[in-house]
Amino acid sequence: MPHRAHLFSLRIGHALRESCFQEHYGRQRLLKDVLAGITVGIIAIPLAMALAIASGVAPQYGLYTAIIAGFVIALTGGSRFSISGPTAAFVVILFPVAQQYGLGGLLLATVMSGIILIAMAVVRLGRLIEYIPESVTLGFTGGIGVVIATLQIKDFLGLDLANLPEHYVGKVQALAMAVPDLYWPSVLVALLTLVVMLGWPRLKTGIPAHLPAVLLASVITWLLNKQGMNIATISSQFSYVLSDGSTGQGIPPVLPEWVWPWLQPGANGEPLSLDWSLLRALLPAAFAIAMLGAIESLLCAVVLDGMTGKRHSANSELLGQGIGNILTPFFGGITATAAIARSAANVKAGAESPVSGMMHALVVLAALVLLAPMLAYLPMPAMAALLMVVAWNMSEAHKSVTLLKTAPAGDILVFLTCFSLTILFDMVLAITVGILVAAVLFVRDIAEMTRVSDISTHPRLLATPLPAGWSVFKINGPLFFAAADRVFSELATWCERQAGVILYMDAVSILDAGGQAALSRFVQQCRQRHIEVVIADLQFQPLKTLARAGVQPIANQLSFYSTLQEALEQVSRRHNETEMVRCEE
Repeated sequence: MPHRAHLFSLRIGHALRESCFQEHYGRQRLLKDVLAGITVGIIAIPLAMALAIASGVAPQYGLYTAIIAGFVIALTGGSRFSISGPTAAFVVILFPVAQQYGLGGLLLATVMSGIILIAMAVVRLGRLIEYIPESVTLGFTGGIGVVIATLQIKDFLGLDLANLPEHYVGKVQALAMAVPDLYWPSVLVALLTLVVMLGWPRLKTGIPAHLPAVLLASVITWLLNKQGMNIATISSQFSYVLSDGSTGQGIPPVLPEWVWPWLQPGANGEPLSLDWSLLRALLPAAFAIAMLGAIESLLCAVVLDGMTGKRHSANSELLGQGIGNILTPFFGGITATAAIARSAANVKAGAESPVSGMMHALVVLAALVLLAPMLAYLPMPAMAALLMVVAWNMSEAHKSVTLLKTAPAGDILVFLTCFSLTILFDMVLAITVGILVAAVLFVRDIAEMTRVSDISTHPRLLATPLPAGWSVFKINGPLFFAAADRVFSELATWCERQAGVILYMDAVSILDAGGQAALSRFVQQCRQRHIEVVIADLQFQPLKTLARAGVQPIANQLSFYSTLQEALEQVSRRHNETEMVRCEE
């Protein structure tokens, strides 16, 4: 099926090859990519820093992620327009890992997740996104949004809390107790940032709202701090040590260096000891990172396909994401995946190919080297407000409200399950339970669609009269494990005093092992009661299942006919022959 080839293809750099080498790529398209890359790069700078802070590490590691992963994934991935870097969805996974294992543990888990992503690509799991119900996606993204917003309350209100409890309920209780000690200058800066971000789009300038919001907040913070206030900034909250031993506040204005991830500091500030016990401890987090990275990147690619009319290669995108997440931690970068908001901005800015994604990474690199002293002035309350807006946008609350108003009860149950489990426990449990609940409800709904009806008196279907003591039953729907026992139990009750029964199965599309076993039990019951069973009009899959099971016709007990009419004619003919023999006797 050529129209579905994008779901199965796998090659490194698929998007770059397709857009730059298989199509004409000239100066005009290059210029569009450069301009789009500059636009998205400017957008990504404060977001990368804010998301790194929310993930529990220093802001420069978010910039390293946007630089390395942004370039590598664009170079090797399967989506033309995806912009990769740190994203809000990962915060709920990365923050606990950073708290427990430090930066080194977080980077090592990211490398492991990259290996898992490559394995997923090799076994062609790019179709994964097709099997995630929307109620599950909206549930866990909404839950992630709530968790991210909750984590920002501390900086938004300027609360003096060194550490928050591990579990969500404990976090809420600690924040609620600390609210009376809020620092009003921090709240003022955060509210100002929030007002600008919400009001700026109405001006329709084309400039992303968070840029003027953060710039204005930085100026206000600088003025207030000059007056003796103590509003936290990146320079006051973060420090660094360079390889030559020199220290500084804020962000180091140097290029990311190659460092083995496990030699980065752990939770106690010392390098980790790389062993199997550590790898086993990090494996659940790595798996969660890989699963979320796959879902986020493929969701983003699907959204971009809808915006542009192009086709991404799902497995090639997983491959690129895997390569990027393996290489990035060696330069200090944290987990990366495709960011829907930045990728959409890339398309709107006129991007033509993955070159724009690589250009975006170079812009972030230039900002790191040239603007690090200025970036240190960014206020923490403004970053918190920025992340609250990001959390709101990623939650897609309007879709969730629509689902709650219009969806069937089963979908609402799945949504609420994923939403609450994401907040109270973790995202992996939420997705696992959500998919299981959705699957069980789906099986129940499909099973209820399988019905059996008596059509013995249906004049249009039965052109040939039935002999006395015979009935025709039509089965509609798949005969699988969840429906077959019920259907054949009903049939066994209806056939107690019959001489024979015809099962009209033209509407049975599927017969699984459970259905075949239930049918065999029904035939055996009829045999014991001296009831003949005739099966008519089997479709290919049920016929194949019965053939593989070795089911054979049994004279005067079980027979098969290709059409209902043929079955009726044969039953009538044999009945008439039997009656003639009896008359002669």
